[in-house]
Amino acid sequence: MIGKREWFKRRKYTGWGFSPATWQGWAYIFVAILPYIILGTTKPVDTIRLVVLIIWSIIIVIDFIDIITHLPKDERDRIHEAMAERNALWVIISVLAIGIIYQASSSVNPEISKVDPIILIAIFAGLLAKIISNVYFDKKD
Repeated sequence: MIGKREWFKRRKYTGWGFSPATWQGWAYIFVAILPYIILGTTKPVDTIRLVVLIIWSIIIVIDFIDIITHLPKDERDRIHEAMAERNALWVIISVLAIGIIYQASSSVNPEISKVDPIILIAIFAGLLAKIISNVYFDKKD
């Protein structure tokens, strides 16, 4: 689409996604952020600017997805990324579970639950994603 995959490299050690590898990549990131700086910082935000920012966001997200899916990756990279994702997921689930235990135990009144529903939704959404993935991969084999 707009960005080219040659401008970027896969992020291995600093999170998810990609990072610029050339000056064109840095320019692309700057141009992608520029409308938010120009249109998003002025007050009040009117409907036209909001619509422009939403449309720009959709275009940039689609372009980012296109770039990340077309970055080269060999089988070794795929295996390492899968193991890293698995480990990150275990840490996230552990922290969310500790958060639920902490919130439930710090609740003074047993009639009023102070457990954040977003944490519960995150855990159950992860469980659902795992179930769907396993069913899909079992049927694929």
